[in-house]
Amino acid sequence: MVVLRQTDSKLLTVKEAAQILHVHENTLRRWTDQGIISTFRIGPRGDRRLQEDDVNEFKSHIGNK
Repeated sequence: MVVLRQTDSKLLTVKEAAQILHVHENTLRRWTDQGIISTFRIGPRGDRRLQEDDVNEFKSHIGNK
């Protein structure tokens, strides 16, 4: 069972999140596959969605390296 956090964070597509992080969409997909950044799968195709708060937090961490 998946438990979702209660948040007002917007769900972003892979394309939107990749633009925020300044990486290629395939890089972001690879990171989600590796568990580096969390994602949700929605719909029958299993499309990925990322929470905007998670993406911004991740961006602040990779920006500090």
